[in-house]
Amino acid sequence: MQVLKPYLEANKERFLQELIELLKIPSISADPNYSKDVFSAAENVKMRLIEAGADKVEICPTAGYPIVYGEKIIDSSKPTVLCYGHYDVQPADPIDLWHSPPFGPVIKDGYIFARGSAVVKCQMYMHIKAFEMMMKNNCLPCNVKFMIEGEEEVGSSNLETFATANKARLACDAVLISDTSMISNEQPSITTGLRGLSYLEVEVTGPNRDLHSGVYGGAVANPINILSKMIATMHDENGKITIPGFYDDVADVSKEERDMMATAPFDLKDYKAALDIDDVFGEKDFTILERVSIRPTLDVNGIWGGYIGEGAKTVLPSKAFAKISMRLVPNQHSDKVTKLFSDYFNSIAPKSVKVIVRPHHGGEAAVTPTDSKAYRAAEKAIETTYGVRPIPLRTGGSIPIVTMFERVLNVKSVLMGFGLDSDSIHSPNEKYGLFNFYKGIETIPYFFENFSKL
Repeated sequence: MQVLKPYLEANKERFLQELIELLKIPSISADPNYSKDVFSAAENVKMRLIEAGADKVEICPTAGYPIVYGEKIIDSSKPTVLCYGHYDVQPADPIDLWHSPPFGPVIKDGYIFARGSAVVKCQMYMHIKAFEMMMKNNCLPCNVKFMIEGEEEVGSSNLETFATANKARLACDAVLISDTSMISNEQPSITTGLRGLSYLEVEVTGPNRDLHSGVYGGAVANPINILSKMIATMHDENGKITIPGFYDDVADVSKEERDMMATAPFDLKDYKAALDIDDVFGEKDFTILERVSIRPTLDVNGIWGGYIGEGAKTVLPSKAFAKISMRLVPNQHSDKVTKLFSDYFNSIAPKSVKVIVRPHHGGEAAVTPTDSKAYRAAEKAIETTYGVRPIPLRTGGSIPIVTMFERVLNVKSVLMGFGLDSDSIHSPNEKYGLFNFYKGIETIPYFFENFSKL
């Protein structure tokens, strides 16, 4: 694959400009106001796949946003890799914290700043450009299929239906996903475990309308006060979640694996400095790296109610709301945990309020093997381009479709991501390194070469 380097060097600027055009599209799947933009992003991806040399490229409709499919079958006797990615992005709020427009990509200090850059347009686009390089230089070593969806950020609710209906079309020997990060550009890693997810919204209602806090305050329950107190009871003083039965199915991680995790470079002082915090928080008896990978969590993602406009309004609100996510670990099941939460939340609510729990979406934790052909191909590819052997490492994010691929397509995935945890994923000023973008394009062809030979 050394022959591809001149092509990459000659086309770097074009690759970047094409990426910028994709990043300009506000393909926010969570907000119906951006529906046309999500479809526009699908059209962009389709066009680039065709230009790169893929066959049978089409936009496949679903009950929600479409899936872009393309393939290149060079020899049915050769192995096939399914490249998965998504073109939708998270909302950009809060807009006022961005240093530049979230959909006006800016290159600064070696990074491209834009919503969806790290998650996951840059990483998805690396695969299209790596494929283009192999096609234009006539060195694609095995078959490749692309399945790029538009609903990952809202739970991929239609992906399993599509995969089930298209098993033969999607048949492959491995799924290649770049939607994860590395320890650093100096010490690469390969993600070998992901946490699951249970995401829900709660509503607490007190009086039938907003009330004057002077006339009614002290006599009528304030839903915001009640909700805050209910949320506060969900962790004990040691950072452990108090929902009964929450930990019943949590899988124990062996001392050997915990010792391996401990070999990953980590500096607590740098960690706190990067986040501008004076101390960390979490479950007692577990390290920071363990807390964010092999232990489950419960976090409030948003909370609102009452008056939040300019100036003062002395109101006792009728309602309070919160969005809550729970990251889950192997053996925990999202449906079960969602019910445990709902039962507990209802049980701790005082009679002065009414509560509703609305589940949104969820997914199961995944652990990928380190002895698979795909893992060894990724490991060797990264070592070739980085000059350092990658460390296998579980991470804290969730990609629920990994377990779906295993269940529906009967195939394992390899999580060969090139981002960094410092990329401000899902946050204002999200960014992705140009080094990482080009290094990913350089590395992916080696994965295909290795996979075709192992």
